[in-house]
Amino acid sequence: MAFGALIIGDEILSGRRSDKHLAKLIELLGARGLKLAWARYAGDDRAHLTETLQQSFATGDVVFSFGGIGATPDDHTRQSAAAALGVEIALHPEAEAEIRARFGAEVTPERLQMGTFPVGSTIIPNPYNRIPGFAIREHWFVPGFPQMAWPMVEWVLDTHYAHLHHAEDYVEQSITVWDAYEGQLIDLMREITVDFPDATLFSLPTLAGAGERRSLELGMKGTAARVAEAMARIKADISRRGHPWEERA
Repeated sequence: MAFGALIIGDEILSGRRSDKHLAKLIELLGARGLKLAWARYAGDDRAHLTETLQQSFATGDVVFSFGGIGATPDDHTRQSAAAALGVEIALHPEAEAEIRARFGAEVTPERLQMGTFPVGSTIIPNPYNRIPGFAIREHWFVPGFPQMAWPMVEWVLDTHYAHLHHAEDYVEQSITVWDAYEGQLIDLMREITVDFPDATLFSLPTLAGAGERRSLELGMKGTAARVAEAMARIKADISRRGHPWEERA
């Protein structure tokens, strides 16, 4: 089962705010032995967002969507999700109960608007202020505020996808190779790629500044046994070439 991310908001695309969700989602998935397959950014244009969600729903992937579920005129995620699925939006009874419990006598139609979701949705509890997110067709829509969104994502992962935690035999291992250019190791990379077609090699060079030491990260992704075998080959070859290296955490 693949996991995707959709991060929504004109403020992200304009640079008024920096996205923090992508790195955090990768962290939350990784802590559970899961990985992110793809990520997309989208602005608050309703037509474009509807098209983006139509494509996203068609994948069948588990998707975490961040932002745009408030009740202000610039929030279009709820309406776009409904349009993408061809359903109406309506006040969700559980969301209404949560909002009324949160605001009591101060509840307003505008606040209840935050509980209108595409018909067929379920709610995602919000431990921060009780204004829930919503889920439909393996898409989990949470607010843009990290203080709310991240605990909600954790709840989803632990409540609905616990059976997937650490279920896949998949690891990533790498070393830092010092004083080497990628070009010096291309032949090794080609050999490893040919000999380990069931695993994936990666190379991440750095640009050394003045007074800094040149290095690159060289590693493998795949099943634990094959990664261990490939990394042993890589380390032995790097040592034979005389390049110092060290394990990466």
